[in-house]
Order: sequence, then structure tokens, then C-alpha cells
Amino acid sequence: METNLKRINKLLTTVYTDIMRVEERELKKSAFSDISIKEVHAIDSITMYDHKTSSQLAKELMVTAGSVTSMVNKLVRKGYVVRIQGNDDRRIVRLGLTNRGRLVYRAHDSFHRHMVKKFIAGFDDEQIAIIERALLNLRAFLEFPPHIDNKKEQ
Repeated sequence: METNLKRINKLLTTVYTDIMRVEERELKKSAFSDISIKEVHAIDSITMYDHKTSSQLAKELMVTAGSVTSMVNKLVRKGYVVRIQGNDDRRIVRLGLTNRGRLVYRAHDSFHRHMVKKFIAGFDDEQIAIIERALLNLRAFLEFPPHIDNKKEQ
């Protein structure tokens, strides 16, 4: 069991690092080399369809409101994001993507769709359900990590 845990841990760590490395490398080679991978993920969270508020974006990205404000300011300045004032309540400002932002969104979405298709290639629906359950377990752990007492683990 311990060997399996170590092997899976190594694979998860390696895959995470590889995904980030590939995304950053492809971004630098693209027409969008003026933005960071974190900014791409913000664009992805804004989406082409929802006009989220900065507070909603901060919650989704799990960062502070100040971090989102700084990031959105940069993305507006670079021409990827626009602020949209509400018609009903002008105090509410939502975020939308410019044409350039939409291009980034589509490119990033395409990369992830291809990656996931390759990841599940050769698996049947039952096996895919097991993979999904394992990823949901991991997500739940990361969302609410338990306090780990190393003395009890030994």
C-alpha cells in the first residue's frame, strides 16, 4: 500500500508540474506572451458567457479581492478584459472578455479539452467514473485539508 501511495503521489506531482510547464511554454510561444498563466486562468474563470463580479472571480480563483483587482487592472490595460457597469445598479461592475480575451479563452479551453481526451483515452465509462470519483476525493481534500498530526501518522 505504501509503495502505491508514493508512486501515485509522485505521478500527481509530476503531472501537475508538467501541465503548468507546458501551459507556460505554449503561452510564451503564442501571440499572448504578454500575459501570465495566472492571468490566463483568470480569463478562463471569467468565461465568454458569464459576466462575473470581481468578488465572484476572487472566490472562484481562491485569491484575495486585492489580488483580483490588481490582475483585472492589468488584463484591462492589456486589452483582454472589460469592466461592464450594470444597467439596474451602476454600483455593480461585472467583468467581460474582449475579442482578444475570447481568443485566449478558446485557446486555453482547446488545450484542456485535448488534454482530457488524451487522459481518458482507452477507458470505458465505468473506469472514467472511477477516475472522476478519485479526482473528486482529491478536490475535497484540497478544499478542506485536515489538520495532520505527524506523531499519530508514525
